[in-house]
Amino acid sequence: AVVSTQSTGGYGNSAQVSIVLEDEETREKVPVLADEEPKETQHLFYDGESVTGKVNIKLKQEGKKLEHQGIRIEFLGLIEIYYDRGNHYEFVKLDKDLARPGDLSESCSFPFEFLKVVKQYESYSGRNVRLRYFLKVTICRRLVDIIHEKGLVVHQLSSYPETNSPLKMEVGIEDCLHIEFEYNRSKYHLNDVIVGKIYFILVRIKIKHMELSIIKRETTGSGPNTYNENEQISRFEIMDGAPVRGESIPIRLFLSAYDLTPTMKDVNKKFSVRYYLNLVLVDEEDRRYFKQQEITLWRKSPTSLKPENRGVAALENMRT
Repeated sequence: AVVSTQSTGGYGNSAQVSIVLEDEETREKVPVLADEEPKETQHLFYDGESVTGKVNIKLKQEGKKLEHQGIRIEFLGLIEIYYDRGNHYEFVKLDKDLARPGDLSESCSFPFEFLKVVKQYESYSGRNVRLRYFLKVTICRRLVDIIHEKGLVVHQLSSYPETNSPLKMEVGIEDCLHIEFEYNRSKYHLNDVIVGKIYFILVRIKIKHMELSIIKRETTGSGPNTYNENEQISRFEIMDGAPVRGESIPIRLFLSAYDLTPTMKDVNKKFSVRYYLNLVLVDEEDRRYFKQQEITLWRKSPTSLKPENRGVAALENMRT
């Protein structure tokens, strides 16, 4: 979010601060993952890309001096855990001095550049945790600083091999039920299609219906202070009515229809985000039988992206 704090501190002039990116008109903007509607959009960056632009300072009263103890801009990466609001975990901090202590007597602009910035994590906004990147301008003053922030979104890219092992699982109750299900892969990009089949080998209980869902599990903290937040991303019925022995049911699930992120494992030792396929069978007495299997999600490089901007450090995200 863009935050602007203007204060005279009770003395002298004040100012309106804005940050303009060098390629602001042409750089892609994407929605920030959040519950608010309408969704806010921010400019998209990748690992290794430079962040350049200018800071505009417009004085509230032209010709009247604004005293300051220096002006600086920072590029910041923070992890904020909502139940630990007093602590922000800074994993990136770059800063540039724009002006030494002195006076501003007219509106002005300062260019800035942060070259080939390492952005090792993907931006994320969840139930209990947020990872964000932003630019922060501070006009230092004796009493109250003037501060302005501009949020940025970072996507991490990966490149998994086209062939990865299929998932095979069984659900069974001795002498009553034996089901096998198979998914074509264990790793999927965010616009992929999950293709699978369910085979009924033994059916001696009356199954009313079957459903498949995607579960997102956000884990924060560690040890006794670990918090797990499960969220059902999608749910759909894949069978209504009793199956017979030897029957098979095809599954086709389009991931692009959902707000998904890549799988994130132990990000800065603060949180993880994992995804599971959850198969649920319900019998006529409303008893539920389920099997859960983790899948790995990853972000594929857009074909429109220039090769030099694809972020070599995206390989970091390939660890499974």
